[in-house]
Amino acid sequence: MNYIRITKDNIDEEHICCAMSGKQSVAKKEWLKQRFDEGLVFYRSEERGKCFIEYIPAENAWVPIEADGYLYITCLWVSGAMKGHGYSNDLLDACIRDAKTQGRKGLCILSSEKRKKEFLADPKYLAYKGFALADTSDCGITLQYLPLAPDAEPPRFRECARHPGVAEDGFVLYYTDQCPFTYYWVPRVAEVARAHNIPLKVIPVTDRESARNVPAPVTTYALFRDGKFVTQSIQSDKKFLALAGIQP
Repeated sequence: MNYIRITKDNIDEEHICCAMSGKQSVAKKEWLKQRFDEGLVFYRSEERGKCFIEYIPAENAWVPIEADGYLYITCLWVSGAMKGHGYSNDLLDACIRDAKTQGRKGLCILSSEKRKKEFLADPKYLAYKGFALADTSDCGITLQYLPLAPDAEPPRFRECARHPGVAEDGFVLYYTDQCPFTYYWVPRVAEVARAHNIPLKVIPVTDRESARNVPAPVTTYALFRDGKFVTQSIQSDKKFLALAGIQP
């Protein structure tokens, strides 16, 4: 498989395989354009499909972690017909080579305890590739790391991520434009919440400093209910209504 690096010079002409189409793709591309000068790297398969890796120096990552000197993998996604061919290994190996070239301490990525969860890396795959547990949030989301230097201190969550929670009752949703699916689904969820008189506070995260202080380990999508973290999984309008106990 051949891979293409998406840059500010070719992003307008190239597709990004995580985006659906149209305005969703535009929103994600705009987010990427603003990150390239901060060191963000986006590799995808030459063949169309969901097969890509996105990573950035952890100092510039939009997550509440302390991981200076690491590369933070925002997303490693290989799915559908692309699975089972070793493409995840190719992409991860490219990231490792880049980290070594930059003299980085290692890599880090969000995952989960025991089983794979939506929008998080597979813990079994990470263990197979040599990643170890760096930190764990109360909600079961973990920070995994692959040290590349013998004296590398493990990265860690900030306290707001280690103990997620909000003060408000009802639903509270934090999200960024980092994932194109939020562009599509967040307005639809807000619409059905209004239609059914479901209390929902939507908080867009629009800068890195705000992202580093989100009260959850995930910032692309963090949904709370009555103060407690519920999910990092992007909800459709129907799934949200089900969470709220309402039949559509």
